[in-house]
Amino acid sequence: MSKTVLVADDSASVRQIVSMVLKSNGYTVIEAENGKQALTKLNGQKIHLIISDVNMPEMDGLTFIENAREIETYKFTPILMLTTETDQALKDRGKAQGIKAWLVKPFQPPVFLSAISKLT
Repeated sequence: MSKTVLVADDSASVRQIVSMVLKSNGYTVIEAENGKQALTKLNGQKIHLIISDVNMPEMDGLTFIENAREIETYKFTPILMLTTETDQALKDRGKAQGIKAWLVKPFQPPVFLSAISKLT
């Protein structure tokens, strides 16, 4: 059975690339355009990893993660932030929320897959 990854990013092209890389490596992918939509995808199903951007409309990634952590089923789901943000204060806030990895876009698929394999 494949592992399921939730990808939240407002960029359709980033979601497409991430999904393509994940699917070609045997993962099932659920996509969301922003944090608010991503929260609706957290409906009790098993999700092995959450990948989120920081900057998104309607609900940013850190707020999404904060809300996701309040749902018992996803309290300990590993999270990777895939973003252009490099600000240490944002990274520290993310770490406090239990984010396990912070990868800066653009990414190299081998580096991305290495991080994914360590988290799932």
